[in-house]
Amino acid sequence: MTPASRSKAIARCPWVGIGDAEYTRYHDEEWGVPLKTDRAIFEKLTLEGFQSGLSWRTILRKRENFRRAFDRFAPERIAAYRAKDFTRLMNDEGIVRNRAKIEATINNAKAYMSLRERTTLKKFLWSFLDDGPVANNFRAMSEIPAQTDLSKRIAKGLKDEGFRFVGPTTVYAFMQSAGMVNDHLVSCFRHDECAKLQRSTAAR
Repeated sequence: MTPASRSKAIARCPWVGIGDAEYTRYHDEEWGVPLKTDRAIFEKLTLEGFQSGLSWRTILRKRENFRRAFDRFAPERIAAYRAKDFTRLMNDEGIVRNRAKIEATINNAKAYMSLRERTTLKKFLWSFLDDGPVANNFRAMSEIPAQTDLSKRIAKGLKDEGFRFVGPTTVYAFMQSAGMVNDHLVSCFRHDECAKLQRSTAAR
């Protein structure tokens, strides 16, 4: 059964709404699932930065355009961008043409390459979670915070490494989507499924 056909039969987080098959698929298959590779992590962190001030639905609809424009989010390629690449991105109508966010993406690719000389981005981020992924059991959207002390610490850690557009709210949104915290409501069919995936990742 596809996400669209079962949308009324299965309890989901209220933010999903109805009528948008891709948004539903993202909730059902991606949100809260731990990311396996550094490139996937870098992509999600970058897109969360672009989402600041906008809706994730907008970014999701443009995601393939972002991937095309930013060389599939290969940090080693983005770190080598020059003025002509910046101009190309600023003229690309398929992405969010925000000067500060584009500059931050290029800067963050360089910060990523520097970090990789010591450790992986995945190990760096998960090192903040001494007790593994945060297992929340929220019953209402009003209980879910916009940021936490943990997201503040991670944001500071990233900034200390030279990353930009990684404030505590952006980082918390990243943590939710990247499976570092489980913020599916307990009534959502994905809550227990993501909890198992997150525990499995933490045990590795």
